[in-house]
Amino acid sequence: MQMAANEEQEFKESVVFVNRVSKVVKGGRRFGFSAMVVVGDGNGSVGIGYGKAKDVSDAIKKGVTKAKKEMYKIKTRNNTIPHAVTGVHSGAKVFLRPASPGTGVIAGGAVRAIIEAAGIQDILTKSLGSDNNLNIVKATMEALISLKNAREVARLRGIPVERLYS
Repeated sequence: MQMAANEEQEFKESVVFVNRVSKVVKGGRRFGFSAMVVVGDGNGSVGIGYGKAKDVSDAIKKGVTKAKKEMYKIKTRNNTIPHAVTGVHSGAKVFLRPASPGTGVIAGGAVRAIIEAAGIQDILTKSLGSDNNLNIVKATMEALISLKNAREVARLRGIPVERLYS
């Protein structure tokens, strides 16, 4: 469920990492930069973008532009997520679990950036497997996108919502 790109809102931008890469040419080395950026409105919408350019600021701008185009609405319940979920991308696995009010965001760097941009205030996370930030970010987004609320689960199972809690 993507949001319309023409909606202008106030977004929180967070740079997850900047990577310097070099290409060896006849005259020496040519340096380039890549940047992973997370953009969110703090109210359940979040997107990630990966930009590459010869300059750091240009790479970040490209990442922000791509992140705003790929915004997703995350399902939340009482400032946390509705249920535990695992996201896997390549070798990275991220486990997200709802937490009681007042717990705060228990997460590492890459996961924390996405969670805070989405506006989730109470959550427990664990990153397993690869420590590659790019794969961790994509696994976290995959987990958040796969969240379902009680109404959706009841509809998929063909039962009333009240039966889920009995």
